[in-house]
This record gives sequence, structure tokens and C-alpha cells, in this order.
Amino acid sequence: MAEEEEVTAATEKVIRVQRVFVNHLDSYSSGNIGKFLSNCVVGASLEEITEEEEEEDENKSTMPEASSAKLKEGMFQIVGTLSKLESVRPDFAVETYDVISREDLLMRLLECDVIVYNITENPQQAEEAIWAVSALNEEVNHFEKRKVFILVSTVMTWARSKPLDADDSEIPFTEEDYRRRKPHPNFLDHINAEKMVLKFGKKAKKLTTYVVAAGLQYGVEEGILHYFFKIAWLGEVPALPVFGDGTNVIPAIHVLDLAGVIQNIIDHVPKLHYLVAVDEAVHTLEDLVKCISKNTGPGKIQKIPKENAFLTKDLTQECLDHLLVNLRMEALFVKENFNIRWVAQTGFVENINNILKDYKQSRRLLPIKICILGPPAVGKSSIAEALSKHYKLHHIKLKDVISEAIAKLEAIVTPKDEGEEEEEGEEEEEENVEDAQELLDGIKENMEQNAGRLEDQYIIRFIKEKVKSMPCRNQGYILDGFPKTYDQAKDLFNQFVCALDASDEFLKERVMNLPESIVAGTHYSQDRFLRALSNYRDLNTEDETVLNYFDEIEIHPIHIDVGKLEDSQNRLAIKQLIKEIGEPRNYGLTDEEKAEEERRAAEERLAREMMEEAEREHKEAMEMAEKMARWEEWNKRLEEVKREERELLEAQSIPLRNYLMTHVMPTLMQGLNECCKVRPDDPVDFLAEYLFKNNPEMQ
Repeated sequence: MAEEEEVTAATEKVIRVQRVFVNHLDSYSSGNIGKFLSNCVVGASLEEITEEEEEEDENKSTMPEASSAKLKEGMFQIVGTLSKLESVRPDFAVETYDVISREDLLMRLLECDVIVYNITENPQQAEEAIWAVSALNEEVNHFEKRKVFILVSTVMTWARSKPLDADDSEIPFTEEDYRRRKPHPNFLDHINAEKMVLKFGKKAKKLTTYVVAAGLQYGVEEGILHYFFKIAWLGEVPALPVFGDGTNVIPAIHVLDLAGVIQNIIDHVPKLHYLVAVDEAVHTLEDLVKCISKNTGPGKIQKIPKENAFLTKDLTQECLDHLLVNLRMEALFVKENFNIRWVAQTGFVENINNILKDYKQSRRLLPIKICILGPPAVGKSSIAEALSKHYKLHHIKLKDVISEAIAKLEAIVTPKDEGEEEEEGEEEEEENVEDAQELLDGIKENMEQNAGRLEDQYIIRFIKEKVKSMPCRNQGYILDGFPKTYDQAKDLFNQFVCALDASDEFLKERVMNLPESIVAGTHYSQDRFLRALSNYRDLNTEDETVLNYFDEIEIHPIHIDVGKLEDSQNRLAIKQLIKEIGEPRNYGLTDEEKAEEERRAAEERLAREMMEEAEREHKEAMEMAEKMARWEEWNKRLEEVKREERELLEAQSIPLRNYLMTHVMPTLMQGLNECCKVRPDDPVDFLAEYLFKNNPEMQ
């Protein structure tokens, strides 16, 4: 009996594992849906969420954890296609397909229990979704068990729907009104796909189809709203743009809540086949942009004509259509029947803190906070400047911070022209003016009493305000030569502390070798420099030094002795610091910087090629010259050998010639002369006979 129960339990576990296909797993929406489902237990949404679980969810990060692709009991197994060949396979996916034929793709779809086609980001996928559902419909008779097909579409298929009540345009559309929907002209392919999916679902019992009309998706890396997040985070514009009057209502949903809707459809298999997926908020475009600007940008918005929106190169036509839609929708069925662990049920604005946190974490936009300390003339400012360029951080100099703070206070207390001030917040502004005037008076009085210097209370206040400013909170900063004392350090937080140092002799020699143009107007004049160096040494010989404080809070300084590096440009110190701090945590190079980098690389490559060509030509010329020299040398030696051979032959032939002239030639000449006179028939025989007869030795 116990064995039978074990077999039954094992069978149930096998059945509970479901294979889910999701298209374009390397895209924003599908990637987050796939990652979310890979962490879900099959059937988990059938159980109602308790209050304790809701509290736990609030405390946890909203970002889904990246699960490994290994098979887990009771979990959804994710497979899917990739939109780009160069895309990296997601960790949560069991299988991915980049280049695959329709025939092979159908075989993969038939292996799955659930097929999710997301057409919200790529309109071309609408055609593939229609093909997929029709191909599955043709194979339905061969299905061993029911398959679920979910089309994730967009509320843009409702964009031109007539209001439910002509006198009250604020009545929202719900799932029940889906037959009345009218699409935006640019989303005809989407509504056609919706109709085809619903049509095939009615025909076959073993193929259940659903359409989910999703609102504008936000959260995690951010989708369409990423344009606003990026320009706000970069802080390069004084105000974020709002296209048109900004009063249009945009139905929206957190991408992970959309994934939760899909999870519930898979688990519940509801009777209603057309669902709306939006959060409960009624936000306008102005609400969304203003919220982003306030929480991660300049805090201001600027309304621009809709026509100008189309000049924005980072927003496609499809993105602009979503941002300019004016539509009220309510997800009644989802709210009343599904058990969703909502990330942002109350909407974007109410949950901006968590949304912003996930956005920065997912895109690794984490601020780097550095302070560089050391004696005067050690190279703090030059190193800080180089690091600020490399990491795109804000270079904070104490003198600049004080000047900027005083200028800001003076701007507040300066009377404004009529019409400049807005009615909203006038009382608050009056209070700010009074506070600013009081602070300004205190600063001036303090500077008069201290020979132009400010006390720590003001300096720390200004530095705190600076490091808490939105640009410094976003990108991070480098504090140049601050804090100087233990007490100043207590009020600041830094991730990295760089302690530069060098011997007094090295620093004095460095200052003495500085050009007069650099020394003028700085504290590098002899008396001021020696006094500053002495003050620095005095402050750093006490028990409670700045570096001691950082050691106490487990931020151990990076010590670099500049004098030992023997590098006047501090390149080695900068290289060492970059190695310690790590990779930049920002968006990387802009398009202009990439173009400049490519241009510089092209110039360097061209110069390198020209140098290599010149070296090659020089080498060939040298080889040719060497070859010619060797050829000439060989010819000279050959002539010398021939001459020596001739002389040798000449020397060897003299005795022989003398012998012939003495013993042979006289008789031979006589014989030849006689032969010429007689002219015999056989001259050779005649000559032989003559020589034999007239041989002097024979006579």
C-alpha cells in the first residue's frame, strides 16, 4: 500500500513539471516573464496568498532571482527563441533557439505544455504567432494532453475604442467589452493576431487559447519608460520632456505583475479567454514623467509639442503610440479571480522607490563614492580628474562646493521679477528666502572672523548637500582632498578611500620644478606650501586621523606611495586605483563618445598600418641592398678566381712550350713546308713518314 502511494506521488510530481515556450527570451518583456516563471512552482497560484506572505513579499526585492537551467521538481521549465544571433543564452532557460526553421520550431512547440507568444515588443512576431497557433491547431488530434497557447498583446488594440458612455469618458473598459475594441492604426497586425488566436481556441478542446491585453510595461530594466529614466539618471537635461499636454491616461503594468497574470492563466486555465492586464492606477503621461524626474532627475518637466516627439531618435513610432494613448482600463477579472503576488498593484507612482531600486540594480547603475587624500602636491587633483573621466563621476573640490553653495543662496535671496514665481508654493518659497538669508549672513560673518575661511559646520553642511544632490546620488562622486579631519569624516560615507603619500623632499622638489604659470594663484608658493604640508603632517600624526576613522568602519584605504612610483604623470597610480575600484557602473560610452573612440581607433590603426608598411618597405630595401652587395662581392671573387686560374695555367705551360719549341717544332715545321711543296695524296701519311726519317735522334 505504501509503495503504491509512493508511485502515485512520484507520478504527480512528474505531471506537475510543465515545459513553457516563450518567444524572444533575450528581449525586455519576454526575458522577465521567462525568468519569473522559471522561479514559480506549478500550481502555486491556485493557493490564496496569506497576509504573512504578503508582508514577506513586501520586504523582498521585486527582481526575480536568476535560477539555473537545471531541471527542478515542480517548476516551470523555460525554453524559447532568441531574437539576435549574438545574444547570450539566459541562465534560466533549459533550451534556446536562435536560427531555426518553421518545421523545427513546430517540433519544439509540440514538446511544450504551454506556448507564450509575446508580440508587445516586436510587431513582426504577430505573424509568427498566427502561424504557430494555426500549425498547432492542425496537429491537435495528435496531442496526448491539453496545451495552452497565450498571446501577450497590448492595450493599443483598444486605443480607438468609443467611450462606453458618451457623457462620461472616465468609465473604464473591462474584459467584457473586448468585442467593442477598436485598434490604433499602427496595431492592426496585433488585433488580427488576437482574433486568430481566439478563433482557433474555440475549435479544439485540446488547444486552449488566451489573449492578454497588457498595459505599458515598466519595472526592472524598464521598457518604453527607459528613455525617461536614462536621461534623468544622466542628468544632462534641465527638465524631462512631456509630449503634448500630458493629460492622456496610460494603462500600465509592472512587467513582473504581467508575468504573474500569465502564471495564473497557466494554473487556473480560466473560462474567460480574453483578459486585460493593467494595474489599479490611473496615471497620465505627466504623472509618470514628473515622478521619474522628481526621484532620479532634475525634478522638473517641460511640455513640448507632440510633433517634436517624433524627432526623438531613441523612441520608435510604436513607443510614441504607447506614450500618447488616452485610455482607461480596469482588469476586473484578474483582480477578482487571480492570486497574484503584486509588485506594483497600486501603480507606478506609488511604488517608484522599489521600481527605481530594481532599475539601478538590473542595469548596474550603482554610484561609486571615492575620496582621495594626501599631502599637498602629491597629485590628488590630477588623479581625481582622471578617475572622474574614467568612471564618469562628479569631481568635488571643496573650493568649488563653497562657491556654488554661496551663489545658490544669493540666487534665492535675490528679488525675482514679477511673474517669475508661480502661485503654487509661494509661502514655502518665502520661508526658504528667510532661511537662505539667515544662512548667508552667518557664512559672511564667519568668513570675516576667520580670515576668509569657513568653519567645519558650514563646510560639512555644503559637502553633505552636494553628495546628496541627485547627480551625485545617481553616478557617484570623487571627493578631492576631503575630509581632512576625523570629525569631518564621521559625517560622510565613501566606498573607496585612496591615501596618497610621498616624502617631504619629493614633494618639495616637485613643487620647485612646477612652471611659474601653474604656481601663480595657488597655494604652491614656497611659504604657503610649506605651511600646508606642515599642517597636513600635524593632523596625520594624531591618534584620531582620517585614515584611522575609515579603518574603524572597515573601509580600508588604498595606500600608494607616489614618490616610489617615479611617474610624474601619475599614470601608474591611476592604473592601480582603477584595478582596485573595478569596472565602471554606468551606461558606458555615449554615441558621440563611441564615434570619437572609433575615429581614434581608426586613426591609430591607419598610423600603425602606415608604420608597418614603412618598416616592411625599409626591410625589403635593406634586404635588396644586402643582396646586391653579396652579388657584387661574389662576382668580384669569381673574376679573381678566373684570373688566378689563368695565371696558374700560364705558369704551368711555359716548360711545355719550351720543350716543344726546342725538340718538336723545328722538325715539324720542316715537314709541313716539304708537304706543302710536294702536295702528296695522303699528307698525314707523308708527314708521318717525313718525321720518322728526319728524327734528329735517329740520325
